[in-house]
Amino acid sequence: MNKNLFNHKIDIRVRFYEVDMLGVCNNAVYINYFEQARLEYIKELGLIPKGGLFSDGRLFFIVRNEINYLGHARFDDELTVYSRIAYIKNSSFGFEHIVENKQNGKIIAEGSGVIAQVDPETRASTPLADSFIEKIKNYEKQLEILR
Repeated sequence: MNKNLFNHKIDIRVRFYEVDMLGVCNNAVYINYFEQARLEYIKELGLIPKGGLFSDGRLFFIVRNEINYLGHARFDDELTVYSRIAYIKNSSFGFEHIVENKQNGKIIAEGSGVIAQVDPETRASTPLADSFIEKIKNYEKQLEILR
């Protein structure tokens, strides 16, 4: 992944309870880092309804997560998590993430995730709003529209 394509980033410090008995950040913790980064991303773009999450009747489900581990983080390491939406389909969109050790600049993980919008009652996929798509198009440097 090309880090230059990412507009959004957050900093995270590895906490003690995230480290396993091998002294490294447990592999499952990265999913939490990605989720935190995605939430901050949608906040930054103003995509949270005025009444708060879920107040507008729209539901979004994570339908896929993928991680490639390239290194290890340890207790108290400072990490930067870069996030971007790489593509948009009719009812889903794909995030990409890079986790970098802030002290040495090494990329320790890359990941991706797919989020689908679903109808709250039927749980069937439902098209993304044009206003949502426009905000993403205006923010991202490179975005594929696959509708």
